[in-house]
Amino acid sequence: MNLLITGGAGFIGSNFVHLILKEQSGVNLVNVDSLTYCGNLENLTSIEDNPRYSFVKADITDNEAMEKLFAERNFDAVVNFAAESHVDRSITDPAIFLKTNIIGAQVLLDLTLKYKVKRFVQISTDEVYGSLPETGFFVEETPLAPNSPYSVSKASADMLVSAYVHTYDLDGVITRCSNNYGPYQFPEKLIPLMITNALEDKPLPVYGDGMNVRDWLHVEDHCRAVWAALEKGETGEAYNVGGSNEWHNLALVKELLKILEKPESLLTFVKDRPGHDRRYAIDASKITNKLGWEPTYDFASGLRQTVEWYLENETWWRRVKSGAYQSYYKQQYDL
Repeated sequence: MNLLITGGAGFIGSNFVHLILKEQSGVNLVNVDSLTYCGNLENLTSIEDNPRYSFVKADITDNEAMEKLFAERNFDAVVNFAAESHVDRSITDPAIFLKTNIIGAQVLLDLTLKYKVKRFVQISTDEVYGSLPETGFFVEETPLAPNSPYSVSKASADMLVSAYVHTYDLDGVITRCSNNYGPYQFPEKLIPLMITNALEDKPLPVYGDGMNVRDWLHVEDHCRAVWAALEKGETGEAYNVGGSNEWHNLALVKELLKILEKPESLLTFVKDRPGHDRRYAIDASKITNKLGWEPTYDFASGLRQTVEWYLENETWWRRVKSGAYQSYYKQQYDL
C-alpha cells in the first residue's frame, strides 16, 4: 500500500508515521508537510532514512505542487492530518485556518478523485460538535455546532468530504477524536505547555476557573483508530474516537504538578479564552463495535509515560520553545 500522509511532521501525523512504519511492513509512506511553525522534522529523525518513507515539502493548498505529487505517485489512500489546529491562534488569525483546513481539503479531494485514489481519510475533531452540558456525550449523529474559527474550518472540511462521497462517489471516511496527548506535541497545547513550564519553574496559565472538561486520548491509540478507519471503515461514515477520560483542566494540571513534584503555587489563573467550550465528551462505541478498536492506554500510566518522555527529551522541547528546531529543516533538507 502506498499512503500519502499530509501534515506528517506535526504531532499526530508524526506519531502515525512512526506507528505504521513499525507495525505495517507492506506500507510505503509519503509525508507532505508545509513546515509551518508546528511542523517539526526533528519528530522524524529516527526514520528519515527508512526506504519506505519519503518527505516532500509542499502546501496542500498549492494545487500545482500537489497535482505534481499525485501524478508522480500511485497512491492507494490519502490520510489528511494537515491542519492549523490551535484554537487561540484561530481567534487571532482565522484566515489561515480557513485556507489550510478547508481549501487544502478541497484540493486533496479533487486530486483523490482525478487520480482514482482508493480511499480518503479526513482527520477531524470533537470540537465540530460544539459544547456539551454537564451530562451526555457526542455521538456521530450529534449535529455539528462549531464555536471557534478552528472548529468551523474543521466542520466545513468534514462536510466537504461528505459532499464528495455523495456527489462524486468518493470513498471517504472521517474520524473525530478527543484531545490527544503524548510524545512530540507542540508545547502550546495544554499538557506539554504545563509540563515544560513546570520544569522551568514558570507560571502555569489556567483559563478562567479551570473547570472546562476534556476527554483525553493517547496519540498512539488515536493513530490505531485512524488505521482501523482506513482499513475497515465504511464509506461515508464518521467515527468518534475518545479515551473515556474526562478531566477538568484544573484537576489535570494539578495531577501533572503532583507527578513532577512541583508546587501548586505555580498555578496562575488567566482571563478565559473567548467562546471557550465548557465540556467535550465522546461516545466511541461505534468504532469499537464496528471496527474493533479500543484504547489500550489507561490515563494514569499514559500521562506518567508522557511526562517521562518530556523529561527524557529536554533537548527536543527546548529547541521547540526557542525556535531552534526550525534550523534543522535547512540543514537536513536544504530548504
